[in-house]
Amino acid sequence: QVQLVESGGGSVQAGGSLRLSCAASGSTYGRNYMGWFRKAPGKEREGVAAIYAAGGNTYYADSVKGRFTVSQDNARNTLYLEMSSLKPEDTAMYYCAASFATLWPLRANGYNYWGQGTQVTVSS
Repeated sequence: QVQLVESGGGSVQAGGSLRLSCAASGSTYGRNYMGWFRKAPGKEREGVAAIYAAGGNTYYADSVKGRFTVSQDNARNTLYLEMSSLKPEDTAMYYCAASFATLWPLRANGYNYWGQGTQVTVSS
C-alpha cells in the first residue's frame, strides 16, 4: 500500500504561482511514474504532469507546458508541482498519483494509488 498526501493548494490571482507537494509513504519501492492530475467541475480528469521515478524524465500536458514544472525528491519521497503564470482555467482539484506499471504517464487509468487532492483556485 502507498499513501499519498498533497498540500500547497490555495487561492491565487491570475498570473500568480503555487507549489504543490505530495508526500508518499508505505511501499513506494518499485513505482515507475509519479503524476499530477486535476479535475475541474464539469470536466474530465486531466493528466497534468508526470515524472519517471528512476530517471527523472518529465511529461506535461500541452495546456501547462512552459508554466508547470514537476520534480521529485526521492530521498524525502516527495513529489512537487511548481505552477506559475496561473490562469483561471487551471482552477481544479489537483491529485498526485503513483504508478507501478503504466506505459502512459499522463493517463489516469494506469495509476494505482491516489491522494485525496488539494484545491487550486485561480481568480481573474
